[in-house]
Amino acid sequence: MEPVELLKQNLAIEPDLQNFIGFVLESVTRLGGNPFASSIASLDLMQKLRNAGAATGFPLPACLLLQGHQLRVQWGEHAEHLKITNLAQPPKPDTVAQLRRHLQNSTASADPALLLQRNAEMERHLDETRARTEKELDALQHTLEKRQTELHESLRQAETDPLTGLLNRRAFDEKLGQAFRHTMRQKTAPLSLVLFDLDYFKQINDQFGHQFGDAYLNKMAHALRSAIRVDVDFAFRFGGDEFAMVLFADYPQACNKATQVLRLMETKVSIGISTINPSTPDGLTVEEFIHHADNALYEAKNSGRGRAVVDLCSMPDSGNCQFPCPHTIPHELQLVADRSPLGKTAKTDHD
Repeated sequence: MEPVELLKQNLAIEPDLQNFIGFVLESVTRLGGNPFASSIASLDLMQKLRNAGAATGFPLPACLLLQGHQLRVQWGEHAEHLKITNLAQPPKPDTVAQLRRHLQNSTASADPALLLQRNAEMERHLDETRARTEKELDALQHTLEKRQTELHESLRQAETDPLTGLLNRRAFDEKLGQAFRHTMRQKTAPLSLVLFDLDYFKQINDQFGHQFGDAYLNKMAHALRSAIRVDVDFAFRFGGDEFAMVLFADYPQACNKATQVLRLMETKVSIGISTINPSTPDGLTVEEFIHHADNALYEAKNSGRGRAVVDLCSMPDSGNCQFPCPHTIPHELQLVADRSPLGKTAKTDHD
């Protein structure tokens, strides 16, 4: 049997709640229920309605329902309910219809003072809700920003070499891969990979100690930072004495950057460069791109170290794949290097 709705009312203010409880008790009497038992149930109902937000300015909807011989109240968005009484027998339809009309007429009469009070309370409730919501949103935004800062710092630390502060191998794989795919897809700008290997670093470390070696690695990191463009290019330390730069530039600019690093490091660095640009064939892979730079680095070491070599095998019609960057070994620096015990070339493998 479907329930019959006898009364529906929004319980925004205290008079609304008091009137609704009065209508419930009146309905029990008119339908032949037990007023005493219903009064006890009504006290419980009033407490539950208050807990749900009645008489706070919030228009809590409440319904008085009759289903067969049971009279109950239902309220709120989640349809909470409470039984008021069980009637001795289902009331006659005429009795139910008369009660519905009576309740509707009773609630339809509007007291202007009551309407003003209801509107004021509802406006107050709305203002309080808005202020509370804004405060909660501000707190949520602050928490979100804090979490984002923590996440950013965590990611930064995970991608940073702890000694030099340069990006590490993990960051190299990610950022080079992204830059390579973008360059090969867009075909609008060049990209250069520059690999560095400190010459005779093991000898320097053995002769002067690890503290001096760490300072020497940081000197190299400073040289790389001086050469790249902030927020455009990237500098990396793989570990040991191996470094790299990813430059959004063609090989002449990469040669210029390599020359800057050579000057700052007194030509104690071997450098390999590979470049792609809009004319690079589509089939080139990032692994091949790295391999070309590594080949150039090997050639720089094999040719006497302290120099930069470009590998253009990835370029169409490049002729000879490898050639040294022009003026990468300034004469005055080469003389200093030749007089230094560490400037003599003795090995051709990567140190």
